[in-house]
Amino acid sequence: MFGKHVIKDLSAYCHGELSPHDASAVAEHLIGCQQCRAEFEEIKLGVKLAESLPQLEAPDSLWDDLELLLDKQADKQPLSIVKPARLKTRSWLPRFAAIAAALILAVGLGAFWFYRQESRASWEVARLDGAPRIGSARINDKSQLAIGQWLETDGVSRARINVSSIGNVEIDPNTRVRLLETRATEHRLELARGRLSARIWAPPRLFFVDTPSAVAADLGCAYTLEVDDAGSSLLHVTSGWVALQLKDRESVVPAGAACATRPGVGPGTPYFEDASQGFRTALSKVDFELQETSDWKLALETVLRESRPRDTLTLWHLLYRVQGANREMVYERTAALIPPPEGVTREGIVQLDEKMLHLWKGHIENNWSNDSGLRKAWIKVWTRSLGKVKGLEGKK
Repeated sequence: MFGKHVIKDLSAYCHGELSPHDASAVAEHLIGCQQCRAEFEEIKLGVKLAESLPQLEAPDSLWDDLELLLDKQADKQPLSIVKPARLKTRSWLPRFAAIAAALILAVGLGAFWFYRQESRASWEVARLDGAPRIGSARINDKSQLAIGQWLETDGVSRARINVSSIGNVEIDPNTRVRLLETRATEHRLELARGRLSARIWAPPRLFFVDTPSAVAADLGCAYTLEVDDAGSSLLHVTSGWVALQLKDRESVVPAGAACATRPGVGPGTPYFEDASQGFRTALSKVDFELQETSDWKLALETVLRESRPRDTLTLWHLLYRVQGANREMVYERTAALIPPPEGVTREGIVQLDEKMLHLWKGHIENNWSNDSGLRKAWIKVWTRSLGKVKGLEGKK
């Protein structure tokens, strides 16, 4: 399906009117088609403009005025066709102004109705095990989770949330989540504690999960995310990619990799889960303990010593997070494992030249991914993800 462009289906997709199968097909097409993606962004912009309209109640007298205007128009004879040159300004201008005003009013009321409908939106929740609750109400079979409501599970309860038409989220026992937003341009949950598993087939950056220590932005993927009582989280990506961010600190995590977060720090450095235990333990110290202490320096040396060519994903991220001589050490080890391509220099990387960093990242990806399709998609996602994640700032 959708072998060509999907422009004619974008409005229905944006408003959740497609079937799950068709929505998934459109989402996959959008990830790889720049033309349709640009059209989709324009539709989302239109929706955002409608959402920006103030919520004002129409006066009761408005409907009486509209009915009176319509009755007067119905009583009049149809306009005879005349040549434009014979139209008299004084005769058609008031009528034109009235019609224009009515049209503007209709558009405004339509946008207002759409905004109110969006604000009342909710997600379907199905009970999987036990007795999950929405607020104080027990879910017997299915229920609706409205914006602002909490869904909670006890030690033997599980539930599944249908995320509009873009995917689903399974909620594990002892978990507390809240629906923060659902609209055509953004779907957002808050995970206060516990564990969820998300399967999303939307284009990048439509589904978000807020945690106490980072925001997870879906890039078209499946993943698990868990939050402990201290607000720390751990992300495991099983397919696609997820971006973790707190303010200007970001990690893009691919399939097969994980990433931890800490309150006040944000996301740590992503790592492949088949890395050695020594590598992962040392990396946690590098990410979340004070730099420039002797223990921290020993941890960095362990990370560099035990890294494999596949672990250059981790080392590449570390280039942003260390300084001075430490950054030079990371560069040397990364270059020893996977030499930088032509056009990438030591000086440029040490100075965090974005163009050179991007070129080297693509070269690194070519080495650790054997799937050419995955490699191309990863490079596209990473290109969009360099720098700060637009739309996430101000959410924390």
